[in-house]
Amino acid sequence: MDRLFNELGRGFFQSPSRLSMPELGPFWQRTERELEPVVDFVERPDRYEITVELPGMDEKNIEVRLAGGSLIVSGEKREEKEEKDVNYYMSERRYGSFQRSFPLPDGIDLNKVNATFQKGVLTVSIPKTEDAKKETKIEIKAA
Repeated sequence: MDRLFNELGRGFFQSPSRLSMPELGPFWQRTERELEPVVDFVERPDRYEITVELPGMDEKNIEVRLAGGSLIVSGEKREEKEEKDVNYYMSERRYGSFQRSFPLPDGIDLNKVNATFQKGVLTVSIPKTEDAKKETKIEIKAA
């Protein structure tokens, strides 16, 4: 069935003014995984830092919360696109939501967690407690 729609689509989207529309993929080939944002989790000497790539989203559509020893990042993306030409009219809508959960280690200061959003990147800074920042060197003894 997919092959049939792919072959029909090749002829449908061709016109003299526009040879093809390769940026459009059939909606049935989109996966849930496409809505899952890319995440980096980094440990720094004084804090943990989580960066989440959310291109095309606004901070009003993103939620960050702490619950049950985890940091939860969720959001919803809505995209609408419309194109008109002499030979065709295209209207496309995409909606989807995501949720990512990160278990947090012990030794963090929950009252000082900070989240910022700039240029499509969410950064959550999770400070360590003073005890968690301390480092102790262990001497190795010969057996």
